[in-house]
Amino acid sequence: MRLLFCCESYHPMRGGVAEVMRQLAERMVLAGHEVVVATTHAPARDLDVLNGVRIRGFKAAGNLAVGLKGEVESYRDFVVSWGADAILIKAAQQWTFDALWPVLDRITARKVFIPCGFSGLYEPIFAEYYRQISAVLKKFDHLIFYSDSYRDIDFVRTHGITNFSIVSNGASEAEFDTPAHPATRARLGVGDDDFVFLSVGNPILMKGHREVADAYARLATDGRSTVLILNAAWPQPWRLSARIGFMQRVFPPLWRAWRIARPTASLVYRSSLAFRRGGWAGWRAQWRTGMRQLLPLRDLERSIARARAQRGKKVLCVDLPRSDLIAAFKTSDLFVFASCVEYSPLVLFEAAAAGTPFLSVPVGNAAEIVRWTGGGQICPARTDECGYTRVDPSVLALEIERMMKDPTALSHLAATGKARWREGFTWKAIASRYEAVLAGREVGDARERTTVQNEEAGTNRVVTDA
Repeated sequence: MRLLFCCESYHPMRGGVAEVMRQLAERMVLAGHEVVVATTHAPARDLDVLNGVRIRGFKAAGNLAVGLKGEVESYRDFVVSWGADAILIKAAQQWTFDALWPVLDRITARKVFIPCGFSGLYEPIFAEYYRQISAVLKKFDHLIFYSDSYRDIDFVRTHGITNFSIVSNGASEAEFDTPAHPATRARLGVGDDDFVFLSVGNPILMKGHREVADAYARLATDGRSTVLILNAAWPQPWRLSARIGFMQRVFPPLWRAWRIARPTASLVYRSSLAFRRGGWAGWRAQWRTGMRQLLPLRDLERSIARARAQRGKKVLCVDLPRSDLIAAFKTSDLFVFASCVEYSPLVLFEAAAAGTPFLSVPVGNAAEIVRWTGGGQICPARTDECGYTRVDPSVLALEIERMMKDPTALSHLAATGKARWREGFTWKAIASRYEAVLAGREVGDARERTTVQNEEAGTNRVVTDA
């Protein structure tokens, strides 16, 4: 098949969308298909072909709620004329999907769409968007959902759409089905006996780093040496702190001044990048966004400082390359996730694949992933009026403490998660289900799914019978 994948981010960009589409695209190439990915132009992308996948970048951005800009018409013409047998588009509320609304009737290829959660469904700015989207979705041949019970699948059921399948996320067997490297802890500056917590996600303030750091600062460790690793694309001023950390010991007043100035320096740095990309309009948009984030960034900084001031606690703010991040997953003792908004968090599958137990707030379908993998537990949290998950850091701290102090339970979660991931949540298994959907061999409707009973755990796992 000639396959066209459309997504807002792809290599070298990082995040769930880029990783999922990379895994699927490269496996389709291995299966003998021709694959082109249409995505956002990235200055750092110095190649047009990666592992057999051709990448076509467009200088476009935005969505229909805030406006589309850039090479939108060129993108539309490319999709309509390329001659694909099937097109796979990932995520609503972004330009590679929204730009195609006016030309969907002109696309003769089989059209498959992954709604990816409808994160803005309750946001006033997207009200008109979601009043129109049901008619758009009916123009697709098939939809793929990651969860059997979430706002996006509930939405299409309400509008009488039945041509969909449920296919879970997963993790790569090539990356995770190998032992942890014994030198990983030494490279990270972590002791062999330290209890290591890991949290991963971008953007920083939406993925729960502030809440995790606050909980860690409150955590009672009973004197045990612990390390919290926060992995994210930290702005340049935050990375600079890692290089000048000696000031904390040598020049304490200067270090305190830098801590106070760092969030503002970060905002100035991000705004300057936005100016280079989008002129004064880009600068103003970034500045307004940054000002709204300034207090939360200061809260994050204070929580990290409070934790570091406690005996036996260490916080590492890192932006690890993919290979080192996988190694960090494998060497950590507990993965902690407090994200505000998700659909189907890829990092939870990766924690299970790494044999690392996880604790997550009930964001997206995290509770479903707990049932499917048996590799983690859920920390209670509330959902606000816009659908965002908000956890109380004091509650999160108590849940972390409870899990940390029960090594038997942690070992059971680790072994169960790893075993169930091997059974059905590898990208090798998942890609075959996507291949069937793209080829038109899917079962067809939600009523024809099968439920696989895991009697040992007493839970049900829903998969596509494709």
